[in-house]
Amino acid sequence: MTDSTGDKLAAPLRRDALKSHIADGLRCVMTLAVGGIGGAIASVLHLPLPWLIGAMIACTSLVWVTRAEIWRWVRPLALIVLGLGLGQSFSPPILAAVASALPTVAIAGVLTICMGIAVSRLFARLAGTDLKTGYYCAVPGGVIVMAIQAERAGADVPSVTFTQSIRLVLVVLTIPPILALSGLAQHGSFPANAMPPATHAMALSAMIVAGFFCARLGKLLRFTNPWMIMPCFLAVVFSATDRLPSGVPVELIDAAQVVLGASLGIRLTRDFLLRSWRLLVASAISTLTMSAALAALALVVAWLSGLPAAAVILGMAPGGMPEMSLTARALDAPVALVLGFHLVRVILSNLLIEPIWRIAVRIGLAH
Repeated sequence: MTDSTGDKLAAPLRRDALKSHIADGLRCVMTLAVGGIGGAIASVLHLPLPWLIGAMIACTSLVWVTRAEIWRWVRPLALIVLGLGLGQSFSPPILAAVASALPTVAIAGVLTICMGIAVSRLFARLAGTDLKTGYYCAVPGGVIVMAIQAERAGADVPSVTFTQSIRLVLVVLTIPPILALSGLAQHGSFPANAMPPATHAMALSAMIVAGFFCARLGKLLRFTNPWMIMPCFLAVVFSATDRLPSGVPVELIDAAQVVLGASLGIRLTRDFLLRSWRLLVASAISTLTMSAALAALALVVAWLSGLPAAAVILGMAPGGMPEMSLTARALDAPVALVLGFHLVRVILSNLLIEPIWRIAVRIGLAH
């Protein structure tokens, strides 16, 4: 075959590839646009956490009628922005207050993980799984963390991934509205959220680039959720030393919430939700049961420690770090304290989930 013949055969393939890339790009633009419209509508309706919840509901509706997707790099970029935006909440007085609350935060983290033992039996009975899989489905340790831990322990990874995803969505849809109606967002004796400095475009761009490289380092070190945690640490260092070069504008944080909501919404495809009705029902019941139990426990912890009740509820809630921290920001509850709860829980999840399971088996709680 001559080179010219090969070129003629390759040309249609290149055109098809180009058309496919263009179609994918337009689909991503459409998904984010629909998410933005959903967030705007939710904002006009004054819903709690509107840009995230509105985008999630809109994109869930979209993915039920057509294909929807977002570029792979958009969510990490959004998490970098959120990490920087949430990290700017740490003024020196707030950092000192969070540090003084660490013993309470650590105890609350252990209690939250241990709650998985109690709920795992209920989940396993409802879903028809073995108790080990039920435990890794029930413990609120994050989708990625629990999937990795479940694979290492020999539990059913697809069931764990499904359940943890449903749990995250249900927590986002229930806890922010309930807290918004409860009036529990008062700070109490905890310092108020720090006011960010003015936005400087060049400095903010440099912070985002620095946040990217910090996140890459965290990924190499196998940190959980490095795209948010490492930029957050970077902003904390600057903010706690009164050297934050730029604030993160509200509009950019809202846009990041749209991306986060859209990325949650497009997971909830028809096939995903209808894959196992029994697993879905078990996920919903166990999540609501755990949320109620942890909220009651959080009120006790808040009463004993003197910490703001809303922040402790969000810190102990079985939701993700970005979503619960954004809820704290929306309710004007102490963002730094909620971040502290979830950061400590991430560390404890990596260290204690397997030992707690082994102890439960040894003393007969997991039979």
